[in-house]
Amino acid sequence: MPTKPRKAKLLLRSGRAKCVRRTPFTIKLLYDTTEYTQALTHGVDTGSGTLGSAVIDDKNNVVYMSEIEIRNDITSKMTQRAKYRRNRRNRKTRYRKARWLNRKNSIKKDRFSPTMKSKFDAHLKEIRYVQSILPITKLILETATFDPHALKNPDVLKNKWLYQKGINYGYANTKAYILSRDGHTCQHCKGKSKDRRLEVHHIIHRADKGSDEPDNLKTLCKTCHDKVHDGLLTLKGGTKKGNLNHATQMNSIRHQLIRRLNCEETFGFVTKEHRQLLGLSKVHCMDAVTIASQGNGVTFKTDTVYRKKCLADGDYQQFKGIRSEQPIQTRKIQGFRKFDKVSYLGDAYFIKGRISTGYAILMDIYGQKQTLKPIPKFNKMERVSARKSWIIQAEIIQSIA
Repeated sequence: MPTKPRKAKLLLRSGRAKCVRRTPFTIKLLYDTTEYTQALTHGVDTGSGTLGSAVIDDKNNVVYMSEIEIRNDITSKMTQRAKYRRNRRNRKTRYRKARWLNRKNSIKKDRFSPTMKSKFDAHLKEIRYVQSILPITKLILETATFDPHALKNPDVLKNKWLYQKGINYGYANTKAYILSRDGHTCQHCKGKSKDRRLEVHHIIHRADKGSDEPDNLKTLCKTCHDKVHDGLLTLKGGTKKGNLNHATQMNSIRHQLIRRLNCEETFGFVTKEHRQLLGLSKVHCMDAVTIASQGNGVTFKTDTVYRKKCLADGDYQQFKGIRSEQPIQTRKIQGFRKFDKVSYLGDAYFIKGRISTGYAILMDIYGQKQTLKPIPKFNKMERVSARKSWIIQAEIIQSIA
């Protein structure tokens, strides 16, 4: 159970307890005690990019708050890894027979993508982490169900028959719809070029994240279309791809968490009303406090929020140089690894990069490089904690409301 710092200090000095974790500071008693604990409620504001977590006791005292930044870089990293591997196969192993469908993880049923699996694990890890340091008796999750079709076309909420009849209803494909919409006429020259061959053009190119929606498509004759791609003609307007990935992912995250955990469920509109009544600011940790309290007034016994950031296992590149002749050291350099938490001149930092001659580049938990002069040396640092699958930093909230 949470205790006061003075009591923890006395227990440590007398040898009746030992420190097992520095952030958050956690001690373990070395003598037998009763098994009595207070009822604690854990509220979780689920999310696809950032999740909030908070714990309150039976007297509505807030004893723990945290925010976790979830990884969204897995797709790009896997694409980069595939590029490295394909490049190596073309250079080194062209004699090998091509193999297809030999990846068991890619063809098995009921499989989630690596991105989704990482997001499930991030939620479960935080919940189990809190349960490992606090005797949680009740878990409440805020979930949400999103309708991507309604987000793209709100008119379906007024007329549900539009769910059956999309924009392309009655047409062979999107191209046929665009040609019909534009009256089979070039939208630039209006038929003055006498070119009868019509083509559908992306106003914002797909390479520039242009969407395939009708707002970004226009009918052009081949003459005008060639001028556009030759840089002789510029079109205005167009739309980029809308990002509904997070909305789609939240539908799966909600289903999987409810299936795997013994928890209660609440919804965003309930949290919003309760948070406004309590006068709390709109941040993830305050949403989690509202979820755990279920709208009741709370007392903040802590003003510390633990910022957490999920990390990748490591870098894929092992060598550098024109011919990859220089190995990159991934092991410890003078006892330090990348993302280790260190203390330097009284402040806590994380190692962003290392120099084999005994220097390090330091950063904060948000990945921002710290411009320190002179460049920090390893012999002037003290390692606070080794790198793990996430990095943690405690921050003081200046204003609760």
